[in-house]
Amino acid sequence: MTRILLKERLRQGLFFIDGAMGTQLIEAGAPAGCCNDALNIESPEIVKTVHQKYIDAGVDAVITNTFGANSLVLKRHGRADQAQAINRAAAKLAREIAGPDKYVLGDIGPCGDFLEPLGMVKEDDLKTAFAEQAKSLLDGGVDGFIIETMTALEEIKVAIEAVQSVCDLPVLVSLAYDPAGGAAKTMMGVSPAQAVEQLASLGIAALGFNCGTLDMPGYTALAKAYAEALTGTGVLLLAEPNAGRPELEGDRAVYKLSPEAYAEALAQIKDAGAAILGGCCGTSPAHLKAAIQTIRGG
Repeated sequence: MTRILLKERLRQGLFFIDGAMGTQLIEAGAPAGCCNDALNIESPEIVKTVHQKYIDAGVDAVITNTFGANSLVLKRHGRADQAQAINRAAAKLAREIAGPDKYVLGDIGPCGDFLEPLGMVKEDDLKTAFAEQAKSLLDGGVDGFIIETMTALEEIKVAIEAVQSVCDLPVLVSLAYDPAGGAAKTMMGVSPAQAVEQLASLGIAALGFNCGTLDMPGYTALAKAYAEALTGTGVLLLAEPNAGRPELEGDRAVYKLSPEAYAEALAQIKDAGAAILGGCCGTSPAHLKAAIQTIRGG
């Protein structure tokens, strides 16, 4: 039987991706404060454990443990020269656990700075870093890419161009939103309408949101705004909300939303128009399992 390509599968109906990675790595045995991306080559069993839990929860795709694995971020850990090895290993680990029936998305996160003149990063250097990461993830066997937790349109455009320079696999794009009066915008002031206007025509498969500081009603409202803006574009709506807004306990941010409550909220986001659903901070395999059972039934 010929495997359905990710591009085709995304058009066949609701698609679930996984949830939080960092907290799950710690739960699986990773030391707090370590370079999570380096675990792909130094403690692969920990990474595989997390992927397996999400697969067991019923997701359609897992995301590689490479959120901070571009060379600009890795340089801060003294590991820029390991970027290719870390990304290739991450993709292979996820591919091993996903098997032939599930999908793997190569995770590309922000560089942690801004492009010139606002920041110190040169556009050519950023594109080179993202393209190197994308090529290594491709070599490891990913089915597509997710560019996530972005706040600036300029960085997103460079990331999209970088991925498309090495392959034509599907690209999902996700921005992080905060409350802004009666609406929601990214840290750099990007609204859903602006994101759609600037990005939907760039050949991406999906566009939407993850992370941020909204509560669950705020994420639902954001989904509605995105769905309206995306009408007629052919681009799918992606939603990866946190498990609600965190509460501070001492110096820790704690997410207390139960899997059942999360599932109910994610069902509302689906009804608002989201076609690709997952989770971000505070979510776990239990949250995704509850959501899948609630939305798909069974």
